Amino acid sequence: MSDTIKFSIPMRNDEEGFLGRECPNEECLGYFKIELGTGLQGEDLPCHCPYCGHVGSHETFWTKDQLEYARSAALREVQKYVSDMLKSTFPPSRPRRGDFISLTFEYKPGRPLPLYRYEEKQLETALVCSECGLRYAVYGVFGYCPDCGSHNSSQILDANLDLALKELALASTLEGPLADQLIADALENGVSSFDAFGRELFRVNSDLALVPHEAARMSCQNLVGLNSRVSKMFGVDLASSFTAEEWHLLVQGFQKRHLIAHRMGVVDQAYINASGDLRAVVGRKVELDSAEVAVVLQLVRRLGQHVQDALEAKRAESS
Repeated sequence: MSDTIKFSIPMRNDEEGFLGRECPNEECLGYFKIELGTGLQGEDLPCHCPYCGHVGSHETFWTKDQLEYARSAALREVQKYVSDMLKSTFPPSRPRRGDFISLTFEYKPGRPLPLYRYEEKQLETALVCSECGLRYAVYGVFGYCPDCGSHNSSQILDANLDLALKELALASTLEGPLADQLIADALENGVSSFDAFGRELFRVNSDLALVPHEAARMSCQNLVGLNSRVSKMFGVDLASSFTAEEWHLLVQGFQKRHLIAHRMGVVDQAYINASGDLRAVVGRKVELDSAEVAVVLQLVRRLGQHVQDALEAKRAESS
């Protein structure tokens, strides 16, 4: 007979179908959630922390709350096991007539031990991995897929660019200031999305850079300056996959976004110098139309893919 008693303690998903996970890396301890049954299928698959990229067995990603609950549930099961054993060992008995001395045994179980109660935390962003289909939730937006480990930065960029294109489609059904505002918003959102994408991409690949701590906090709003820094840090030329005309449109689009965000679209000399826009006049609003923004957004998508492919190639070379 084995001296070990085993219990199976099921963990409950939250109301959205997620199960909480906690990174075991002491420098991270990041909390996230996954939906079991989605994503990769198989036995003994590893888990990836969306925040720091730590990889380990799923058995090492239990949250502190889950472990406390499991401990309390196990103690309750032990209590029940011992109670049942005592009941069978000392069944109820009555004294028999004629016995000189009689003993009566009776076992009364106590109250069940209390269970530790907890609820999974509410997170900010629910995602479906574009590579493996895992449904997961994280703080913030960007992160590694807990199943396949792919980073979601390009997925987030594509989703935001698609949204900006929908703004342009809506603008085409309107006229006047509202249509103009939607067109400007589409450009601003597209460039801002690339800025967030680029910052995250360079951060998670900063170990490939010449100066990692500088690469981990690069701004991506000024395209000319960014190309110079990326070339220095990673040896990658952002302009190499574009024609001269396409690169000029991208640079000009980024500069127009700067005017819209910081000067309500009013041209200054710095814009003319940086963009080479020969039609612009200082003190007047910059010209912007839907067709131009649509082209810029598609070029931004290509730029994102280009820089990601280049960094993946660098990583493959270094491994």
